[in-house]
Amino acid sequence: MTQLFADLIIEHASQLLTLKTLKDKPVLVPVINDLGIIEDGSIAVDSETGRIVATGKTEEVLSLVTLKEGGKRLSARGKIVLPGFVDPHTHVVFGGSRIEEINMRLQGKTYQEIQQAGGGIHFTVSATRRAAKSDLLEKAEHILHAMLRHGTTTLETKSGYGLNTENELKSLEIIRELAINHVIDIVPTFLGAHLVPEEYLYDRKGYIKLLIEEMLPAIMDLAEFCDVFCEDKAFSIEEAREILLAGKACGLLPKIHAEQLSYLGGAELAAEVNAISADHLEYISLEGMKRMAEEKVVAVILPGATFFLNMERYPPVRDMIEKGVPVALATDYNAGSCWTYSMQMVMSLACIKLKMTPEEAIVASTINSACALKRENFIGSLETGKKADLLICDISDYTHMPFYFGTNQVLTVIKNGKIVFL
Repeated sequence: MTQLFADLIIEHASQLLTLKTLKDKPVLVPVINDLGIIEDGSIAVDSETGRIVATGKTEEVLSLVTLKEGGKRLSARGKIVLPGFVDPHTHVVFGGSRIEEINMRLQGKTYQEIQQAGGGIHFTVSATRRAAKSDLLEKAEHILHAMLRHGTTTLETKSGYGLNTENELKSLEIIRELAINHVIDIVPTFLGAHLVPEEYLYDRKGYIKLLIEEMLPAIMDLAEFCDVFCEDKAFSIEEAREILLAGKACGLLPKIHAEQLSYLGGAELAAEVNAISADHLEYISLEGMKRMAEEKVVAVILPGATFFLNMERYPPVRDMIEKGVPVALATDYNAGSCWTYSMQMVMSLACIKLKMTPEEAIVASTINSACALKRENFIGSLETGKKADLLICDISDYTHMPFYFGTNQVLTVIKNGKIVFL
């Protein structure tokens, strides 16, 4: 038998959640067997390659793996070990603060009413355009550090607070710099179609022309996905289709903000254009679920935003799962409608408000969210050869995770085989 070598071995985990028994990805109806749980589990990693060397029972791994000189053994006795969280929907590059909007919400103002009063996305666009690149970078770094401490090891983040060529480029250049320098793996998305900016309010066609003919060619090498906010007062189905197809022509994979505040048919459009994901989905139709299931479009659910906006209607996740729609979870960290760094909090909300099981919430925060970023072959489960992105959490059983809402149970974060938070 070939002897293996590692420079970090985590041993005696109460539960090691590998998720490596999963055959189909994304997973449609996760159950306990899909978590690949190993009791008294161990995982060995190589920090030079950043890869997983072995997983198994502690006795088995210790017999197979030789610790390199200077290597380290960590005890996870009484703890669980699981894949690092993958957050597939965030907005971390923005200027200004919308803290004052909480009082408007407490007075009963809706998302749209706040926008019409000069708040919302337009406010953040003005602040982002005014902000120096260095200030935006520093602010985003602070957000990423907090997310890392809460267990996020990979995330997607969007532009969308520039809404002109100069400032969309500025935002995506900041995202690229973050991706190069920050320990979290960052996947960039172009969201020039977040809203029609104020200077184009009476010339929607002019803005869409600018977006398609100038912005997309300018940013195509800085982004992997193209996203559109398809919503009343944002972009119609026809406009979203035109933008997403133009993005595809530039090599950008489609994503869509759909059915958050009303039903327009965004889920059906996501299936039509072969989007990787459709996100939000509070008002998704049964036909939208059917079409997404047929095309294997991942539903990225954002219960933190639904909760923070105090919306009465949450996404019908149980119906989605029943219809065969793969479900992922994300924070939707953004300038005004969700300020949580924590995928753990999102998992708690998913269990409490969406009636997801702990198994479903864990799969939705790891391997399915990796699928929402086309990263399932590299992250999202603990398998030999995959990236060594993993967490040690201060609970003895994974079912306890949603119980600790609003707290951080992450003790240790390992990214690419290196301890980055302890």
